[in-house]
Amino acid sequence: MLVKKRTIEKKQKTPKQMERHLKGVANHRRIQILFIVAEREGITLDGICETMNANVKTISEHTKKLVQSGLINKTRHGRGVSHSLSPYGKLFLKFIRTF
Repeated sequence: MLVKKRTIEKKQKTPKQMERHLKGVANHRRIQILFIVAEREGITLDGICETMNANVKTISEHTKKLVQSGLINKTRHGRGVSHSLSPYGKLFLKFIRTF
């Protein structure tokens, strides 16, 4: 019996999808948030604000844009929300580190 190898084809991103991801990291604060979330998986918004010494409203908007761009994930835990990198967030962080 022959077993066929499955090949996983990666779909090429459309220009519109690429734009969404690139806009997500088109700000120094959002790039800094990516680094912080990578270091402290599950960090809350308050934790990010304390680490960056920044305003909650400002950081909230930046995390919202990172979620919309598909670079971080938010997970609710009761009243709190934890943040983690998405697979694309990890890929972009790797790119940024080598840039």
